[in-house]
Amino acid sequence: MACGRKNWSFAGSDRGADRAAIMLTLITTARLNDIDPKAWLADVLARIAELPVSRLHELLPWEWKAIKAMEIPAAA
Repeated sequence: MACGRKNWSFAGSDRGADRAAIMLTLITTARLNDIDPKAWLADVLARIAELPVSRLHELLPWEWKAIKAMEIPAAA
């Protein structure tokens, strides 16, 4: 990402820059899937510890969006 090159120098360390890049990737992926990144990340962080490994794919943004879309009509 060309616009981020200069910003990574303020991350404090290479490890900090790696973490910032990962977080920005997660946020951008959520936005590209028309998902509110804060809502998605909050739900993922709340559920990830309790979810079996075989169901982790449900937390991917595109899967999460489809599951949430199915839950809305059921709740109404």
